[in-house]
Amino acid sequence: MDYVSEIELEGDTEIEMGMIEDVVYSQEFLPTFETIPEGASVPKVEKAEFNGKSDSLFFNDGVRRIDFVLVYEDEDMKEIDKNRTFQKRKQRREYFEASLMKMGMELEAARSVVDEKLLFVKVHMPWDVLCTYAEVLHIKLPIQPNDLSTTSSPFNFLSCITRHFYPSEDLIAKETEYFTAPFEKDRLEYFYVKDRDLFFTPSMRSRMAYYILSRAPYEVRGNIKKFGVTKLLDGGVYKAAYPLHDCRFNVRSKEEECPNERYLLYNEWAHPKSFYKMQPLDLIRKYYGEKIGIYFAWLGFYTAMLALAAIVGLGCFIYGYTTQETSTWSKEVCDPLIGGNIVMCPQCDKECTYWRLNSTCESSKKLCIFDNYGTLVFAVFMAIWVTVFLEFWKRYQAELEYEWDTVEFLEQEEQPRPEYEAKCNHERINPVTRVKEKVPYTACGRCIRVSLGIGTVLFWIVLILASVVAIIVYRLAVFFSFSTRLQSDLKELEPFKEYVTAQMATSVTASVISFVVIMVLNILYERVAIWITDFELPRTKTDYENSLTLKMFLFQFVNYYSSCFYIAFAKGKVVGYPGQPVYLLGKYRNEECDPGGCLIELTTQLTVIMGGKAIWNNIQEVLLPWMKNLIFRYCTRVGSEKVIPRWEQDYQLQPIGKLGLFYEYLEMVIQFGFVTLFVASFPLAPVLALVNNLFEIRVDAWKIITQFRRMVPEKAQDIGAWQPILQGVAILAVASNAMIIAFTSDMIPRLVYYWSFSVYPYGEHSSHTMQGYINNTLSVFDIQDFSNKSRPLQTPYWFNNSTTCRYRDFRYPPGHHRQYEYSIYYWHVIAAKMAFIIVVEHIVYLTKFVLSYVIPDVPYTVREQIKREKYLSQVILHETNLKLVTKRLKPVGDKILKHNEDKEEEIMDLYF
Repeated sequence: MDYVSEIELEGDTEIEMGMIEDVVYSQEFLPTFETIPEGASVPKVEKAEFNGKSDSLFFNDGVRRIDFVLVYEDEDMKEIDKNRTFQKRKQRREYFEASLMKMGMELEAARSVVDEKLLFVKVHMPWDVLCTYAEVLHIKLPIQPNDLSTTSSPFNFLSCITRHFYPSEDLIAKETEYFTAPFEKDRLEYFYVKDRDLFFTPSMRSRMAYYILSRAPYEVRGNIKKFGVTKLLDGGVYKAAYPLHDCRFNVRSKEEECPNERYLLYNEWAHPKSFYKMQPLDLIRKYYGEKIGIYFAWLGFYTAMLALAAIVGLGCFIYGYTTQETSTWSKEVCDPLIGGNIVMCPQCDKECTYWRLNSTCESSKKLCIFDNYGTLVFAVFMAIWVTVFLEFWKRYQAELEYEWDTVEFLEQEEQPRPEYEAKCNHERINPVTRVKEKVPYTACGRCIRVSLGIGTVLFWIVLILASVVAIIVYRLAVFFSFSTRLQSDLKELEPFKEYVTAQMATSVTASVISFVVIMVLNILYERVAIWITDFELPRTKTDYENSLTLKMFLFQFVNYYSSCFYIAFAKGKVVGYPGQPVYLLGKYRNEECDPGGCLIELTTQLTVIMGGKAIWNNIQEVLLPWMKNLIFRYCTRVGSEKVIPRWEQDYQLQPIGKLGLFYEYLEMVIQFGFVTLFVASFPLAPVLALVNNLFEIRVDAWKIITQFRRMVPEKAQDIGAWQPILQGVAILAVASNAMIIAFTSDMIPRLVYYWSFSVYPYGEHSSHTMQGYINNTLSVFDIQDFSNKSRPLQTPYWFNNSTTCRYRDFRYPPGHHRQYEYSIYYWHVIAAKMAFIIVVEHIVYLTKFVLSYVIPDVPYTVREQIKREKYLSQVILHETNLKLVTKRLKPVGDKILKHNEDKEEEIMDLYF
């Protein structure tokens, strides 16, 4: 192994070792690390001047590839002598870099072109080190080309058309498929190695480099060892650590050996001109790693499936829009002779007064757009759609798992987090191996950590519910104000009375306030959730992300959906009647729904939250990074004659957050909830989601390629904890939509009225007709029965000498022996609602079960390829090695046999 020469940089040649003791590391932890002896001279990093090549990806010798870059600020020596913090940083940095070189890595330092105080430490992994850590990380590499023939598509004759919707094959060539196996250093000759420089891809090299950087020690005191570049970044020892982009995103590299993958991804994927093209997933995976690749694969698949739902939802919306003028109940509300003569009871105490039903004409027409028979069909369709989406995604994911070599990732490649390893101070007996191992906490300690996490999550959920109650109180209080003003005779309000009702004005303002509260609580809870998850100390990164995902989703679920669930299932359900209204907190009279129902208000709430969330996310994800980069470039601009090297160009980009894709997944899963949970009230939700996602894919691509440093490539088998979350949302969506149609929509009462003429005639209608429906659904109240607390203070001039008013409910009229009690029609409607929920749920769940059983999770061809790969791995790597061992042992066995035969002859001679 070739090590770098010890060329002195600036500073001392030795560091104070203090109480350094020998530290023993396991083979899994640090396979090639040797503890630096006390008082030993620390190897120094090569120092080199910039060679002037802005696109170079190599050390100054042009041979050794840069696998990672560390950036730090070179403090003035006088400041170091005076400042103990600077001195400690310098010692830790030197010890850390010495540890890296002891582990076989080669370092070269270069001073910044823009800011002379900045130093860039370039990291290179030699061949032997790459082979060692490829085996440690169980990286799967080619053993031979794939010899299984793939079945040709029956739609190949359309290739002349479809090829225009795929990235250009002249620029992004299709990669050769190989059978792969976990790398073993001692069996290198059995792997398919054409060129050593290209055998390990840049993303593999960066991943292995980061693995070492995360575990190299920077300080050892007694039995306490401190290690990991993450801690050094948090402590300010280094300002940044990142792998390099291979070129500028909009200009081809001048270097002959550069693959220009970033440039190709920008032009064929992230550029606005390529918005209609399919994603080059293999190149995304190759450049950014499997974790980024699986996210964009899922997002693309979800968006493609949304296209079908959007078409059906748009058709449902068009049907409702075209039939709103012909709706019988809408006509009756707007008819001056029907709705104009129906006097409605006040909806609040004292300040509110009587009003005419036809004042809600416009909202009644809008309600007909969303509350029609097409909505029922669409809700059932979406329940089946979500099952088909999840089942086909499993199949597609299985194909990607095989193609990207992540089939057995979780079992073989997952390594403990450095933060977990650093806290391993307790011993326990491993229940599997029955040997002692280090763990960071006892069983009691783990129970305390988990309990604290659960308690914190529950506290914040209660806080959200308290905010929902506060918004409900706001709605009640503001509704009184809007009702008073809109029912007044002020001339300046006349133009708005026809289009704006008190319910609508309250709904819009409450939705905006609810959205603001949601955003504020999100920001606060995010920090709390990260702190709690860090305190729990999960073992692997997958465990960490799954734990954080569950906490954040539970919070976001309650935060985003609680107001929608309130409108859908609570508002207007327990209001009593004008003579005996129900009060909240003993003070505020419960809100009532519009005479047409609460569905239109639920639609308004969904529109505000979905639209506001999309705008806010784009500001956060696109505008802010772009502005930061613009300001940074302006503050660090240099003369045009200076050439900035590749590593410094990347330093000027924004760093990737610690959680990476977590927020991208969270955004899409919350959107998935809106699309599925409340689609019965808003059939345009899939259309809005489709439009948003078409932009989301390209915006995310543009963002990570142009505005951010290159992410450290990571392996991922699937979308992780998001998969069961999606399945849970899909199951809940069936019940949610059935209950929205039953309890929020006015569809079931209409159906009961429509079909009841031959069984139990309600009203004065005959045959299958909706005439008289509005009059039948409004109960009668005698104004003499008002209590002093709720009696209106004023009456409009048109009220005349009326003695009754109407309200939305199914109760017996005054004078009946059971006055103001629920009528038989009410119980028939309730029975129909319950029957509808049970029947629809059972039919949909049965369909979901059948589809899940019929559609296999893994395609047949993929199963065959996995079997073939395992067979070849067994034959090539294991049986060949067994034959080699047998061949080596054969001479030894012959000698033992010959020796035994000689001994037998000697014994026979003694006896005979």
